[in-house]
Amino acid sequence: MAHENLMNNYFNPNSVYTEYDFRRHLRMRRHVFERLLHDVQHVNPYFRQKLDRAGCPDFSPHQKVIIALQMLAYASPTDVMDDTYGMSESTCLDNLAEFCHTIVQLYKEEYLR
Repeated sequence: MAHENLMNNYFNPNSVYTEYDFRRHLRMRRHVFERLLHDVQHVNPYFRQKLDRAGCPDFSPHQKVIIALQMLAYASPTDVMDDTYGMSESTCLDNLAEFCHTIVQLYKEEYLR
């Protein structure tokens, strides 16, 4: 349900939030987010949609990347992510570590010194 809300709020053609709201909430434009999402999915299988041990869909790639970005942009504590997206504290921390490792791996030659 959290994935459906996220898609309805930001990514569907008649989304609740405008491009301006997207940029204000996530501190980047939607096309930059889409490029980032595409890149991390191709480099790290962690960011691809999988089934959990119960056979239910795991967190979507959109959720994983947005949670990591919000934690970085706003220094959001993990309990806020649990309340908003249903991601536990340990999963949030693992997600953030995977995201940071992947970003460094992807962009260190181009953007990092």
